[in-house]
Amino acid sequence: MKQGLVIKTTGSWYAVEDENGEYFECKVKGNFRIKDIKSTNPVAVGDRVNFTVQNDLKSKTTNKTGWITSIQDRKNYIVRRSPNLSKQSHIIAANIDQAVLVATVAWPVTTTTFIDRYLASAEAYRIPVLIVFNKTDLYTKEETSRMNQLIAVYSKIGYSCLVTSATKILGINELKAKLAGKTNVINGHSGVGKSTLINLIQPGLNLKISKISEMHKTGKHTTAFSAMYKLSSGGYIIDTPGIKGFGMLDMEAWEISHYFPEIFNISKNCQYNNCSHTHEPGCAVKEAVEAGDVAQSRYISYLGLLEGEDKYRKPH
Repeated sequence: MKQGLVIKTTGSWYAVEDENGEYFECKVKGNFRIKDIKSTNPVAVGDRVNFTVQNDLKSKTTNKTGWITSIQDRKNYIVRRSPNLSKQSHIIAANIDQAVLVATVAWPVTTTTFIDRYLASAEAYRIPVLIVFNKTDLYTKEETSRMNQLIAVYSKIGYSCLVTSATKILGINELKAKLAGKTNVINGHSGVGKSTLINLIQPGLNLKISKISEMHKTGKHTTAFSAMYKLSSGGYIIDTPGIKGFGMLDMEAWEISHYFPEIFNISKNCQYNNCSHTHEPGCAVKEAVEAGDVAQSRYISYLGLLEGEDKYRKPH
């Protein structure tokens, strides 16, 4: 029995690196499920696994082959809704020290709804988030102002924010420093520049990139599967397919406010302990929104998650 780290998934095959730096192409042994997690993928990048060497599998590469027999306990993980089965989850990555959300005010637009859902999900799994606002060289004066407003909102809550431009090589050294020595997962819509940033952070990877559609100002998927790469500064970065939508899973309504730190802190002053912050009298959260102490966009995102409907979702 050997132990290893899952560094890439390609459908039913998993690339596993053992303690000696050797690589194995593995499949999952039998139909095992992880306790209490209903997911479409039993093994994810970042998983620590136990496996046996098996040389009679038809590997797609010259690497040795094996069977994954079990997964070691996860420190954490981050999920999105399965693109095929909406009631199930798809684990993006496991055992993460930091989540990096790459957002763009334009080319393409990253909505506050998307950002807030991502942040709430990361809060639920106790994963610190770094928000990277990329492509700043393309922004108009109004878009730059919009970005600064968002940075003010999220910095006030306590989230680290960084401004980058791959074209101008702006903020790249700062980003490298924030990733060093950690296992990082990088997420964001297709087209926000994740692969370009990774290529700058770790030269030599040559990850595939694509141009933004001029007509729709959206990106194409260039990353088909999640993969983990070593950083020369120490640690890892996990590249993931672009996410079009992000949703919370298996969460009770009363829990949602816990994952909006500023709403949770202010809610202690509400008249009722079980205040939903929607209609109750003496709601400190609603008063804070009216006073500008809680951003209206954050409150709208909270309501959208609470209701599970589209009626509260707006571009900004």
